[in-house]
Amino acid sequence: MSIFTYHLVRLPYHLALKGLIASPIHKKTKGLIHSEYMTAMTLGSPIISRSRFLIQQVAIFAQWENEAAFETYLETEKFGQTLAKGWHVRLAFMREWGKISGYKIPMQKAELDNESSPVVAVTIARMKPLAIPRFLRWGRPVEKLVRDHSGTLMSLASIRWPNTVSTFSIWKTEKEMTNMVHGHSAMPKPKRHADAMKERARKDFHFEFTTLRFKPVSEFGFWNGKENYIPNLKNK
Repeated sequence: MSIFTYHLVRLPYHLALKGLIASPIHKKTKGLIHSEYMTAMTLGSPIISRSRFLIQQVAIFAQWENEAAFETYLETEKFGQTLAKGWHVRLAFMREWGKISGYKIPMQKAELDNESSPVVAVTIARMKPLAIPRFLRWGRPVEKLVRDHSGTLMSLASIRWPNTVSTFSIWKTEKEMTNMVHGHSAMPKPKRHADAMKERARKDFHFEFTTLRFKPVSEFGFWNGKENYIPNLKNK
């Protein structure tokens, strides 16, 4: 059964830039289905700011044929050993909206243990270059909504030039996430996400776009001096 992994790791500046030119996870890595290497960003930060593009902070979203293949990569490959020193969460697929190339969406779907279980959301978009200014105008208010939402345990954005953008968020419960999506949360201007989706439906920002929902399986490592972002989720 395939698994997805989401990684955050700090790299030396030159290695982080090199990774944007040629991903350090080779496409023909045994057991790898697909991966995206991206630069982390702070959600809602000003477009021109140091917090917008955190060059040395790398986000990687990957799919593996099975957990054994992923474990072997961490143990035997040089960059895998680097990833093992960062933070990552292992994910079981639940639902997909839209389509994105590269990944193979499993037929088998995981289910949350109960309505109080945490959930992870990942979005990936291949942008239309001329639509980027309009996307930023509609997207930054949504970024702030997710960043400041009382239901999130972690949230960030990432980018890979020239046109791939992504978001990652961990939610306390699925209900808090879906309430945010539909504009029902008890936050200031709660319809920011719903309004942006209406604008996307009117005139799409992307060539490809998907939202993926996952059940977190296990969490490893530290990020920003913290571990165990997901309550009651024990490492294997």
